[in-house]
Amino acid sequence: MTEYFKSYRRFVQKCLEDENCDYAKLLDYHSAHIEFFQHERLIHLIVTVLFALCTVMTFIAVAVWQILILIPLAVALLVLLVPYIKHYYFLENQTQLLYKDYDKIYAKVHNMGLETEKGGA
Repeated sequence: MTEYFKSYRRFVQKCLEDENCDYAKLLDYHSAHIEFFQHERLIHLIVTVLFALCTVMTFIAVAVWQILILIPLAVALLVLLVPYIKHYYFLENQTQLLYKDYDKIYAKVHNMGLETEKGGA
């Protein structure tokens, strides 16, 4: 998913630089992709939160009931939680960049929006 996200952003940047691009079609296409990526982000948020809850519950079980056999599980969950958080952080930041790209495309289609307001101020 990470590579797909990066290649999609490169595609949008190339389209924004191309004056012959049909920006109205690109706006529709980009809107659909924003929805896809928002869904992906939501799913990863749910998985990350559940994984974090399992990790915390395992550490609590070890601390409260002193079930030492759960220590390797707790460590494994903690080690796996780090990449989940990193990937969710990537998805969140990239989705924010998609919103900025949307504003740029919208400004080109409708000759108004945040991008044109910035340029005029």
